[in-house]
Amino acid sequence: MVVESAPFIIQLRQVTLYYGADDVVRNVDLDIRQGETKVILGPSGVGKSTILKAILGLIKPRHGNIFVHGRDISQFSEREMVPIRRRMAMVFQNGALFDSMTIGDNVSYRLREMSLSDAKTIERRVHEVLNFVGLKGAKKLRPAQLSGGMRKRVAIARALASNPEVFLFDEPTVGLDPINHYNVEQLILKLKHESKATLLVVTHDIESAMRIADSVVMLYEGRFIFEGPPQDLKKNTDNRIRAFLNPSEAGMLLQ
Repeated sequence: MVVESAPFIIQLRQVTLYYGADDVVRNVDLDIRQGETKVILGPSGVGKSTILKAILGLIKPRHGNIFVHGRDISQFSEREMVPIRRRMAMVFQNGALFDSMTIGDNVSYRLREMSLSDAKTIERRVHEVLNFVGLKGAKKLRPAQLSGGMRKRVAIARALASNPEVFLFDEPTVGLDPINHYNVEQLILKLKHESKATLLVVTHDIESAMRIADSVVMLYEGRFIFEGPPQDLKKNTDNRIRAFLNPSEAGMLLQ
């Protein structure tokens, strides 16, 4: 349960994001509290992942301000973003593992690259996080030896290794079979309930969003058209939302 008095960890204010000459996200506001699991829901290609990239400082807004831990990062340099990024971790849609490295080296990469711990502490932490995701025996394997779902779990372990305060998930269950879909979703719920971290999850998976979210925002044609508890989304009468929730009705609703 999110405490209403908890501080805001991430805030977007009138943010417009673009690729080339096209605005893909237009004048959006977003508030995410400490310890909250917020889901950005919407069809593919509407700009959901672009918001994650902006929060990481990988792209700059055309307009507006992005606050992370109270600091406006909108025009931060790469050097200024380093301490901000150390407090966050991204789980990419495809896992983004290094094929040439073992699973253990993949998981420990960030700790070693940023000299965040000594060798013994890193070794212990790798064991802990692989155990957390149910892959304690995979340390010496390579990504090619694992299924897609297992690689996604390794990506979560790598993100968890540095004890971030904020997790950013980009379509965490896309392309997975039902069993691996369930396993990854359960890991997100485990993170939610066993850590104090803040989770921001981008997905077009409606049922998964209903199960993991404290709050849902729906992005449609570059704008948020809903924000609230997941149960309220299903009660909403906006035709655009109803068409997304019930695709068989889309033609009739959006005429």
